[in-house]
Amino acid sequence: MSEAITPDAQDEPNPATLHELLLICGEDDVEIVSDALMELDALAVSVEDADADTDAENALFGEPGMPAPRGGWQRSVVKALFPDEAEATECATLILSQDWAADVHVQGIQAVAEQDWVRLTQSQFQPVEITPEFWIVPSWHEAPPQARKVMRLDPGLAFGTGTHPTTRMCLRWIAHHQTLAPTWQRVLDYGCGSGILAIGAALHGALNIDAVDIDPAAIVASQANAEANKVTLQAAMPDAAKGEYPLVIANILATPLKLLAPLLCAHLAPGGHLILAGILERQADDLKEAYAPWLQLDVSDSQEGWILMHAQRSA
Repeated sequence: MSEAITPDAQDEPNPATLHELLLICGEDDVEIVSDALMELDALAVSVEDADADTDAENALFGEPGMPAPRGGWQRSVVKALFPDEAEATECATLILSQDWAADVHVQGIQAVAEQDWVRLTQSQFQPVEITPEFWIVPSWHEAPPQARKVMRLDPGLAFGTGTHPTTRMCLRWIAHHQTLAPTWQRVLDYGCGSGILAIGAALHGALNIDAVDIDPAAIVASQANAEANKVTLQAAMPDAAKGEYPLVIANILATPLKLLAPLLCAHLAPGGHLILAGILERQADDLKEAYAPWLQLDVSDSQEGWILMHAQRSA
């Protein structure tokens, strides 16, 4: 048996190029591995019993309509789908470089058979509430009647459908600080994925938004999603980020965020706000230490073991 995790997918990939990364990990690491895979642009993630069809197989069922009693098996196989073998390999390298991944091992990377991944994604992706008045709604759904501000976003190749706690926290911060929007004359979304955070800022009044990413697919997806929401942003590679910004947002992972500390701080304007996400609760002190030469980071939100960190540069 397997436990499916909602995929973070968007445009229809070419089935001939799909590859699946298989990681072996213990029960305690299943959730963090699955979350990290979704952060790293996996099209879909699922968890299976590594000892299935053996004497060590362990049934894992919940009551009807309820989640399973545990997030994984004593030995779990976490499977992640990617558009091609190179992206699967890069993801495996990034996962194994994390300090928490000492007991995570690669079982293999394999090509997968053709399937209707778009229909699967559509069936699993529902409207997402950010605040009672701000919702993310896929094109095949009607917006809830209480929604006053709606982002139309269909799942695609780049990460960022609003379902992950890190994305929701970033968007929630933007919505709750809309009174600052007049100061957001320039915004930098570093590691933009689907462009969801850049679009969220634009919908709340931000101007001159640079959405940058190292993945060309993210740039294409960000521009397409911006057009679908009738907002303007500049989607490009990271070297397009120039000068200082009153608002800098980076929703990546803790290790690259630490490495990016000098760069992101250099882009933050006097009086500007820095928002960092993709950080686990236990990584807060490491991030505070990495940014201490420039800024004082604090935890401003938390959800499901993930945290949002914020700092403001003195004027």
